[in-house]
Amino acid sequence: MMTSVLMCLAMNVYHEARSDHTIGQYAVAHVVMNRVMSDRYPNSVCDVVKQGYEKGKHKCQFSWYCDGKSDTPTEPRAWALATLVAYDVLNGTVPDITSGATHYHATYVKPYWAKHFKETGKYGSHVFYTAPDGK
Repeated sequence: MMTSVLMCLAMNVYHEARSDHTIGQYAVAHVVMNRVMSDRYPNSVCDVVKQGYEKGKHKCQFSWYCDGKSDTPTEPRAWALATLVAYDVLNGTVPDITSGATHYHATYVKPYWAKHFKETGKYGSHVFYTAPDGK
């Protein structure tokens, strides 16, 4: 049986990075965990993943969570990998290659905030960042 914490992290990996190579999926999972460890974000995986939902459609930190579409995984292999990635990250068996990143965006967008953050790497189809003060 899957715990709710594992489910929340796996769903985020699946919806945010299922088309990425495994390394990109691990990086996305670590951003969630880095936010959990930061005093700027909620202190649980599920609360981090769901942050912004109360503000309405398209206001979530992770867009898939409040885009109005079904969240049910439809690609069994991608779901299995996302679950494995989430499990590994939750159990601390994979180091954080993002250098503590708390933010990322897809490589094909240029968000306004990115120029104010410190880039820590590019993995898969995402660019990763820490806040200007490193938190």
